[in-house]
Amino acid sequence: MESPNPSTAGKPIRCKAAVCRKAGEPLAIEEINVDPPRAREARIRVICTSICNTDVSFWRMTSSPGGFFPRILGHEAVGVVESVGEGVTELKTGDTVVPVFLPDCGGECADCRSENSNLCSKLPFKLSPGMPRDGTSRFADLRGNVIHNFLSVSGFSEYTVVDVAHLTKVDSSAPPERACLLNCGIAAGVGAAWRKANVQKGSTVAIFGLGSIGLAVAEGARLCGAGRVIGIDAYPEKLEMAKKFGVTEFVNPVDCGDKSLSQVCHLKTPENFELEESGRVINEMTGGGADSCFECAGSPSLMEQAYASCRKGWGKTIVLGVGGEGSEMKLKCMDVLQSGRTLTGALFGGLKPKTHIPILLQRYIHKELELDKFVTHEMEFEDINKAFDLLVEGKCLRCVIWLYRPDQSAACLMPRVV
Repeated sequence: MESPNPSTAGKPIRCKAAVCRKAGEPLAIEEINVDPPRAREARIRVICTSICNTDVSFWRMTSSPGGFFPRILGHEAVGVVESVGEGVTELKTGDTVVPVFLPDCGGECADCRSENSNLCSKLPFKLSPGMPRDGTSRFADLRGNVIHNFLSVSGFSEYTVVDVAHLTKVDSSAPPERACLLNCGIAAGVGAAWRKANVQKGSTVAIFGLGSIGLAVAEGARLCGAGRVIGIDAYPEKLEMAKKFGVTEFVNPVDCGDKSLSQVCHLKTPENFELEESGRVINEMTGGGADSCFECAGSPSLMEQAYASCRKGWGKTIVLGVGGEGSEMKLKCMDVLQSGRTLTGALFGGLKPKTHIPILLQRYIHKELELDKFVTHEMEFEDINKAFDLLVEGKCLRCVIWLYRPDQSAACLMPRVV
């Protein structure tokens, strides 16, 4: 194992970060102090990061469980290990790593050892404003005030401290601007089709919601060889983009007249609306229902619609969308019993970060997984608020933010000791 950087290891350093001080306000590029890593942690020099709708949601959030300010957002990043804390043997200085919001203890718990789960029980996923093991932060402003962590990553900082359970080592030759896409929604969508639904060659897939996660499901379905990929969305302008991701048919619920999917655009289902009736459009299109349905918008009504639209006997419905706090989905017990359908959630698409992220990255390198089409913009760190505006306005899928370019001189990459 290589020795940590002798000039900075074990010392606080100073760098720039985009700090969110109040909900909905522009991020402020500030000088901050970053503590050295503690036991089972590593300090990371962030190369680049991307922005997803989760960042926007928490940027706007004013109350629990996620409304903590000031904080450093960002959770889709890639970086290089600058130094490691006590007890870290699986990583060394110079390793390229992808931080992931979902922990993977690497086999210390029964769940991480099992092929049946990606939900670590040693360090369960939670919306904590601090580090996962002790709940404290490694960030402070120049007045000494604490700046909170975000999803155990905080990628909108030149340097961040991440627990090793949230770090996946990847091939250093992989393009960082693509590696940073594999730690949240895009990997989740691809993984849901590949791992959770196990989409079969020639099968029929229906995707409810064609945002970036829905398009990632389409990409995963393409990889698996699906025969038909039906996209359901109320915005017809998404059709041309969806075609690039392998969507073969498009259903606009607004155009369904008095048929069931007309309810989708209102995101609610009337009390007297029968479940079987709610899936009538997709059922008619497919001769009995899709083999796999994916809900990607976070609407309980759409979850019910997706369940009703999959085939009796073997159809699978995968829930990827994040519903509102306290929202509930309603299914009739007899429908569940008699239909034989499967309904399951898929946090991070069912992927185990340390196992499956390197596989996805290799599939990109081998030109199987098409990540390039997800990146619609690239910007420098100082323009991060412009990137937020583009996402809020629906004008981009992913915007890569460069914190430093690989061709910069080595002197530019050295942290400043406090």
